[in-house]
Amino acid sequence: MPYLFTSESVSEGHPDKVADQISDALIDNFLAFDVDSKVACETLVTTGQVVLAGEVKSHTYLDVQQIARDTINKIGYTKGEYMFDGNSCGVFSAIHEQSDDINRGVDRANKEEQGAGDQGMMFGYATNETENYMPLALDLSHRILKELALLRRENKEITYLRPDSKSQVTIEYSDDNIPQRIDAIVVSTQHDDFADDDTMLAKIRQDIKEILIPRVVAKLPKATQALFNSDIKYHINPTGKFVIGGPHGDTGLTGRKIIVDTYGGKGAHGGGAFSGKDPSKVDRSAAYATRHIAKNLVAAGVADEVLVQVSYAIGVVEPMGIFIDTYGTCPFNMIDGEIAEKVSQIFDMRPFAIEERLKLRSPMYSETAAYGHMGRTNETVTKTFTQPNGESVTLDVELFTWEKLDYVDKVREAFSL
Repeated sequence: MPYLFTSESVSEGHPDKVADQISDALIDNFLAFDVDSKVACETLVTTGQVVLAGEVKSHTYLDVQQIARDTINKIGYTKGEYMFDGNSCGVFSAIHEQSDDINRGVDRANKEEQGAGDQGMMFGYATNETENYMPLALDLSHRILKELALLRRENKEITYLRPDSKSQVTIEYSDDNIPQRIDAIVVSTQHDDFADDDTMLAKIRQDIKEILIPRVVAKLPKATQALFNSDIKYHINPTGKFVIGGPHGDTGLTGRKIIVDTYGGKGAHGGGAFSGKDPSKVDRSAAYATRHIAKNLVAAGVADEVLVQVSYAIGVVEPMGIFIDTYGTCPFNMIDGEIAEKVSQIFDMRPFAIEERLKLRSPMYSETAAYGHMGRTNETVTKTFTQPNGESVTLDVELFTWEKLDYVDKVREAFSL
């Protein structure tokens, strides 16, 4: 019997994502000037106020207040009427030194013997239902909001948009797990106030259907375009009005959108957030590493769908174990336990090895903090960072290294494919 599956996304202006982006901007700045920085930074944002808290071990000094303001302005909170803007909000810092009790379990004289920064389990997932090996409902949810943000910044076709927004897509699947059609799309976007509420709502609904959605569809592969039809149920600003939003409408915290950040409810999640954590925290680095494994396994033809779990004990070098679930989609005669054994031989999952393989000690994290950490484009960009004393550094930074298909040949060789 056909079934429905739904995933959601939130924009860069959503309060929780504002918090994530500030935390990751701090990570990038620390790593730019001290690659060995150890950082665990949380951010809270609310009406006219930002609170930074966490633990840091680093040889560099940053103007964390200015970094927070710059991040907020870049997102688009630049007007006093939003009741939260980068130029006028208060920024309170309660960042302090990292505990030696934690650090002694991580740092080693031999870096290869670096212990895990915490205990826990991490999951990676991949599916061949999209070109980027991501679940379709989540991929579409992200695309809708990225396009909406482009429209907001262009400020031509739609001129009333504010930074906060959410989307949700429901897909109908067949019995054999093939997407058949899009059943429903939800878009809630913050907007300027209108003189008349009824006129406002009618205008927004028309613009979303006639401007936003066609722009999204035009950028999709033909097979995905075919899933769009006139029978889709649209729920656009279903409460009727969304003027009060962002941190003024809802307090935001780092790490509250972990399903948006990963696979939209497909696969599994170990519970650990990513943003604000340097790569010694396996919550982050091992989640990226398991995505890298899952994507390369699917691309190599080991299975149509793969879930990878790895687990660690704090301060211990080797992982507790690797688990693989192919959901019965492996096309050859090999059980999941055998696949896991081969994976452990191909991929070194020690924390330092992950950092080296995926180049995680570079300031690559600001770009991850909105529109998902997975399924993104691997590319190299140039970034410039400046300290309070005026010293600056310009770096070429490779982004989303865990999305590379650089192990496909090794996987095929190991599995004789």
